[in-house]
Amino acid sequence: MRSVLTHPERHSVQRIGWLRAAVLGANDGIVSTGSLIVGVAASDSGAAGVLLAGAAALVAGAMSMAAGEYVSVSSQADSEHADLSKERRELAAQSAFEHEELAQIYIARGLDPDLARAVAGQLMAKDALAAHARDELGLSDLTAARPLQAALTSAATFSAGAAAPLLVAAFTPERLLIWLVTATSLLCLAVLGALGALAGDASPAKSVLRVTFWGALAMAVTAGIGRLIGTSI
Repeated sequence: MRSVLTHPERHSVQRIGWLRAAVLGANDGIVSTGSLIVGVAASDSGAAGVLLAGAAALVAGAMSMAAGEYVSVSSQADSEHADLSKERRELAAQSAFEHEELAQIYIARGLDPDLARAVAGQLMAKDALAAHARDELGLSDLTAARPLQAALTSAATFSAGAAAPLLVAAFTPERLLIWLVTATSLLCLAVLGALGALAGDASPAKSVLRVTFWGALAMAVTAGIGRLIGTSI
């Protein structure tokens, strides 16, 4: 029993909050900024116009990601807090009913009715709200919404992702810019997909294929639009 109690375990669910925001931010930074640079370059706007567009995409995108994540995750946090407040009121007003409700959850999971009621009673005696939050509402500290963490993570990782194609554009001859920015962006997407999959204990191959396909498609479409606009102008 002692070895079981001291055996450390790490599960991907412990990283799901920041991992989702980090992967989304970096992926969006690479795809959106790389695509914009390729599109502007395809329109023959010149090196200065390409760098200005890339820098603007980095700043605007980072702020947009931060604001979007904060608003989205704050809404989730508000819903969680509302559910917890409602559960707290129900526990205060109908303790016996809540005890039986928790017991029925354990019975549905396979416990003997008497054992289920005993377990429910002991858990509620220790922390009734935590027991109901975990087993009735599906809420826990591991998966709790953290708006500020999500916003800062998204902004930072978007900036890091966007910096890669922007730096390549800054130091690449104009005639090679489209090809090198595209290649760098796809390579970064592949690395990001593999790292995100490994961090989440998923298959790297599927993740790499998914992110590179959509990244390549986004840059191809943007380059085509840029070429059309540049030709017409």
